[in-house]
Amino acid sequence: MKVISTTKAPAAIGPYSQAIEVNGFVYASGQIPIDPAIGQFVEGGIKEQTRQSLTNAQNILKEAGTDLSHVVKTTVYLSDIANFAPMNEVYAEFFSEPYPARSAVAVKDLPKGALVEIEVLAVK
Repeated sequence: MKVISTTKAPAAIGPYSQAIEVNGFVYASGQIPIDPAIGQFVEGGIKEQTRQSLTNAQNILKEAGTDLSHVVKTTVYLSDIANFAPMNEVYAEFFSEPYPARSAVAVKDLPKGALVEIEVLAVK
């Protein structure tokens, strides 16, 4: 097991790692829309928050030696299912065919009041 950590994504806000690599897979923790340069949420709505969450995931994968084209599964948590369409619009900017498998669910709350949290599972 190898811990993956980068300053180009927000530091863990609890007892967990940004990602763990094991047996050729990279399991990344859910990413919320914190800009690591300022330690705060990006300004804007669901589109900007989705873009930052995926950028954070992208930076973690880069540190692990892989990228979004190697993602096999994502899970998207939304604070409001009404944000699904605009989230999906931005999500499509980051992935191309063959698209990873995905689950997208609405939850009651997300850490720090985020509108979206996205986790990824990638192969090396």
